[in-house]
Amino acid sequence: MRLYNARRRYRAVARETGVPWPVIAVIHERESSQDWRASLAQGDPWNRVSVHVQAGRGPFESWEDAAIDALVKCPPFLARHRDWSIAAALTALETYNGIGYAARGVPSPYLWSGTDQYRTGKYVRDGVYDPGKVDPQLGCAALIIALMELDPDISFAGAKIAKSAAGSDSAEPSLTNPSRGSIGAFVVNLVRAVFGRK
Repeated sequence: MRLYNARRRYRAVARETGVPWPVIAVIHERESSQDWRASLAQGDPWNRVSVHVQAGRGPFESWEDAAIDALVKCPPFLARHRDWSIAAALTALETYNGIGYAARGVPSPYLWSGTDQYRTGKYVRDGVYDPGKVDPQLGCAALIIALMELDPDISFAGAKIAKSAAGSDSAEPSLTNPSRGSIGAFVVNLVRAVFGRK
């Protein structure tokens, strides 16, 4: 809910960069738990020169200026992307965080934490991987699903999450109405709890 409520600020950055606002929102959550004092590039304070990768950025005048810099001038240069289908968006998000997980052949918690695609393993700091660490944050995929559920107008190249009859056991299982007792139901309930939805 916090990410959705801040969509005006994310849309301002989206207008300057061409990056969809939900992508900006989930990066902000993953990099700094939506801390407006932290840069979108790596979570360092935007009013000082950054020390983590991307190091040497800033200081900036505002969170928005730092976010635009991160998307336009820092690898993987998301502002240059033109394909924002859901597959391309998830690929862009993984490269934004780094391809260390792909190099290990494991699902990235940056994308998949909080879903049935992820169990364990996390880079606990730049270049240091702990195979037993479980990422406590929701991943970008789970966050995007939650945003799409809050706003049916959010789409990635036409992909939308259809609303099903609320609480209806006869409705076909879907992303927003998973089978009772499934991992999907757990994730949906977790997302609703985090975002304060009933």
